[in-house]
Amino acid sequence: MVNKITVVGAGNVGATTAQRVAEKELAKHVVLVDIMEGVPQGKGLDQWESAPIEGFDSRIMGTNGYDESANSDIVVVTAGIARKPGMSRDDLLNTNAGIVKQVSESIKATSPNAILIMVSNPLDVMSYVAKEVTGFPRERVLGMAGVLDTARYRSFIAEALDVSVRDIQAMVLGGHGDTMVPLISYTSVSGIPVTQLMSKERLDAIVERTRGGGAEIVKYLKTGSAYYAPSSAAVQMCEAIVRDQKRILPCAAWLEGEYGMSGLFLGVPCKLGRAGLEGILEVTLTDEERQALEKSAEAVREPMSAVKL
Repeated sequence: MVNKITVVGAGNVGATTAQRVAEKELAKHVVLVDIMEGVPQGKGLDQWESAPIEGFDSRIMGTNGYDESANSDIVVVTAGIARKPGMSRDDLLNTNAGIVKQVSESIKATSPNAILIMVSNPLDVMSYVAKEVTGFPRERVLGMAGVLDTARYRSFIAEALDVSVRDIQAMVLGGHGDTMVPLISYTSVSGIPVTQLMSKERLDAIVERTRGGGAEIVKYLKTGSAYYAPSSAAVQMCEAIVRDQKRILPCAAWLEGEYGMSGLFLGVPCKLGRAGLEGILEVTLTDEERQALEKSAEAVREPMSAVKL
């Protein structure tokens, strides 16, 4: 347990993240920050009143400012507008870049030693904005992307094979969008290569469904986007850091030569521990996977170059 975890943005993703952080007792204090007057206060109070029932002692509070978040150990940033039907992640670029810039400036001023976990979309570019504005080292700025994308991929495979999700080992790399790269060569069911259990056509369909996983939910909801799985993914990263678990999770990390790339955030296998990013694993990729990863990187670089800081 750390002293304080702050979640910026009290919308569906942020509020659910705060609740999960508290229920796992990852921090003594959980602070929910949002500019909407009364919303974080009301949600924070509601969540704290669930503590006697759920049996946690993490104190949750909501606020419209950053003073209460001062000296946070981890800050999860979910602030920004959500996708609407027909809207791509890149459509969110300019609006959310402005929001994340303001948030990052406030975090730098009040929690200069925090580890940032970015959730705001477009994820890879918003992670870049946060890193540039805060000046934090790459070990302390991570994007939540691959954990969510991998969870979707694993859930679809488990459903198709009618087996437990616990037995699906998989990893999705690349940008958080239509060019993400599920690593079929590293996908297995209790160690059995998935290619032995499923036809290529069926597997290809699952890969495509994974790439459109967020859009599929947006289409159903019509007025919002996913938040249960995204919040779970962010909290898994928090837990790996707080408990110093040394988990190997696919996260958006700032590359400095890994996979032959530099100067961008991209989903890669990361070791997460108390220091944040404690290492990037470079795994051997098939030619097809490497080409797909390079294509995904280009899809991240394009909107990055359009950001004005």
